[in-house]
Amino acid sequence: MTHHATGAFDVKRTPQTAADAPVGRFSLDKVFRGGLEATSVGEMLAVGSDTPGSAAYVALERVSGTLDGRTGAFALHHVGRMERGAPSLTIEVAPDSGTGELVGLTGRLSIRIEDGQHFYDFEYDLG
Repeated sequence: MTHHATGAFDVKRTPQTAADAPVGRFSLDKVFRGGLEATSVGEMLAVGSDTPGSAAYVALERVSGTLDGRTGAFALHHVGRMERGAPSLTIEVAPDSGTGELVGLTGRLSIRIEDGQHFYDFEYDLG
């Protein structure tokens, strides 16, 4: 059965490389509220291009807390692209990364940003 959790989150992205580095590396710290009450830490790699609106990033983050009342941790894997302003983003639970009451967790998380605030929509299964 597919479950659904929604809410908001805050993210702090801290550069770990010089601004003019060919590949940027950033640390990520997040606080999730709503169906997912958790914190996460992660790392992101990003690269831009000479074409305005085109870039790509990958990221991994470890999320710890509660998901709809179940306590544990899991990892998320991000793959994002911007092609001349057209975004594409996939965020999935890393295989077999769930712990505690989240063992067997699979799913996809989507993000939307409205007026500078980040929101998530998490469709998941606990197999």
